[in-house]
Amino acid sequence: MVSEASRERLTITLRKDLLKELDSTVDGINVRNRSHAIEILISRVLESRKVRKAVILAGGKGTRMRPLTYEMPKPMIPLKGKPLVQHIIELCRKYDIREIIMSTGYLGEKIREHFGDGSHLGVDIQYVEEKEELGTAGPLRLAEKHLDGPFLMFNGDVLSDIDLSQLISFHTEQKATATIALTQVDDTSAFGVARLTGHTIVGFIEKPKAGEESKLINAGVYVLEPEVIDYIPKGKAMMETDVFPKLSAEGKLFGYPFHGQWFDTGTPEAYEKAIKNWKGII
Repeated sequence: MVSEASRERLTITLRKDLLKELDSTVDGINVRNRSHAIEILISRVLESRKVRKAVILAGGKGTRMRPLTYEMPKPMIPLKGKPLVQHIIELCRKYDIREIIMSTGYLGEKIREHFGDGSHLGVDIQYVEEKEELGTAGPLRLAEKHLDGPFLMFNGDVLSDIDLSQLISFHTEQKATATIALTQVDDTSAFGVARLTGHTIVGFIEKPKAGEESKLINAGVYVLEPEVIDYIPKGKAMMETDVFPKLSAEGKLFGYPFHGQWFDTGTPEAYEKAIKNWKGII
């Protein structure tokens, strides 16, 4: 916590409508007063600027989405008139994350042909190619040369309207090596549920019994420090089984619960639900 002695008094003038919105964030606990609210907002903006890049994993075969994925890669499956992965790109752009590294593999040429360098979407896209499937961690080794600071990473088949500024600010405040965004679901039978001690992730429970533990699961959105790559074995590797357990054992893995839209589009049933309910990036 920052001491009062390290602060300086500042007088500012705000529009009444902004002041009213600012006051709505004050709860007396997490946000103590107006001054604290302003400090939090400025801190989030400045800290989020430290993260300029995002890696999007778009190399999987999408076997559960066949026959659609016989002719197109899963990230290109349309939703609300756009490829799935474009919604992730637009989320990044909303928070001024404009340097995108896309990891492609299966039918990756169709992704590259569609998005090109990303300039028409207001971003800069660079590609790394998986010659063979590398899982959810292996592609980071291919992207390592592009990663010179903390970065975001997204699973290419999830949709979310998560506030990336808040996620990045949380990661910075915790001095985390890796932060996983966590979302709550009613049915955890298909997911691993995070076990938390405070904000630290101490493990995951697969298929927990009804009423056991929380219902917070990995949302497929992360903030990572470049040193995470040192934890990745060569070849195909998974964040969930090869990397996160090591980080958790060292107390370097944190969880950020968030409320908002979240859809996993990995199965036809989940995809249909997203088509009906996804509201887009506002």
